[in-house]
Amino acid sequence: MSHYILKRMLLMIPTLFFIVLINFMIVQIAPGGPVEQAIQQIQNAQGLGIGTSSSSSLSNLAQCQGARGLSPEMVDKIKAQYGFDRPAYERFWLMIKGYLTFDFGTSFFKDKPVTQLLYEKLPVTLSLGLWSTFLIYLIAIPLGMKKAKKNGLVFDQSTSLLLAVSYAIPSFVFAIVLIVFFAGGSYLQWFPLQGLVSENFAQLSLLEKIKDYLWHMCLPILSMVLGSFAALTYLTKYSFVEELQKPYVLTARSKGLSDRQVLYGHVFRNASLVIVAALPEALVGIFFVGNLFIEIIFNLDGIGLLGFEAITQRDYPVIFGTLFLFSLFGMILRLIGDLLYQVIDPRIDFEARGGK
Repeated sequence: MSHYILKRMLLMIPTLFFIVLINFMIVQIAPGGPVEQAIQQIQNAQGLGIGTSSSSSLSNLAQCQGARGLSPEMVDKIKAQYGFDRPAYERFWLMIKGYLTFDFGTSFFKDKPVTQLLYEKLPVTLSLGLWSTFLIYLIAIPLGMKKAKKNGLVFDQSTSLLLAVSYAIPSFVFAIVLIVFFAGGSYLQWFPLQGLVSENFAQLSLLEKIKDYLWHMCLPILSMVLGSFAALTYLTKYSFVEELQKPYVLTARSKGLSDRQVLYGHVFRNASLVIVAALPEALVGIFFVGNLFIEIIFNLDGIGLLGFEAITQRDYPVIFGTLFLFSLFGMILRLIGDLLYQVIDPRIDFEARGGK
């Protein structure tokens, strides 16, 4: 197993390299970089009237400096400020050298190291993601097992309608609905509209801080759970239904084992392999994709909101640092998922399969 783990960890290096390379190339092609934005801000501040719809290149701006009021020297200074006075290959090489020591550079617009920004925002994203994941699995797995046992009966059919609604509606729609009904939108005002904690959080006692934190997290977590538990419930149900129809279940029952003994002693281990296989993708989706919209709607200062702001501002160091963190986190989760395979079923041997 150690050989397999080492091989997978070594494969992460070229994978991360090509992910960063592809995105670096895409960013170089995309118009409206930080240099263009800085020039436009200066021009707007000077009242020179360049509209936001203008897609003039930097060379055109320099050539029209007489009409625009920006000299070529000023344009060069702006380029140097953001590191664009070097060719693309040199900038990419310097970025890769920094990544080897987890130095993601400094944010263009926040004037802070990217590692510091990620460190400050990570607790919010982890908090939202961990609570959501815990509740989703706590609800979906028992519900899926119950539906598998009652497959085709009234309980299964009645809960399928609830799951169909949850599966069809994304988390951010649930978030908007919950805000309208329970956060002072039009009806009740039971929960705060946004933020992670209250303004007087520092003055509260320990118990009051915990209550305040849970009060603020209630609607964001509920939105995530309502929009995400249906898929895992379906997966759990059909995994257990498939296993319950296999011959070894009939053999176990013929030996006098109860349904509970068959379910938890034999079926659960085999059916949970599919659930474990879906765990990495589910966690990445919950932590980073789902969190993005929830953090924006509830104004939670996490990595999702940080990445969204970086994209709108073309803050390349933050974009690449966030992308690198997401990619690394996803690959580590996939490795952990493979290791859990063998813990659940020791018959699985990745090294015997050539580490595939």
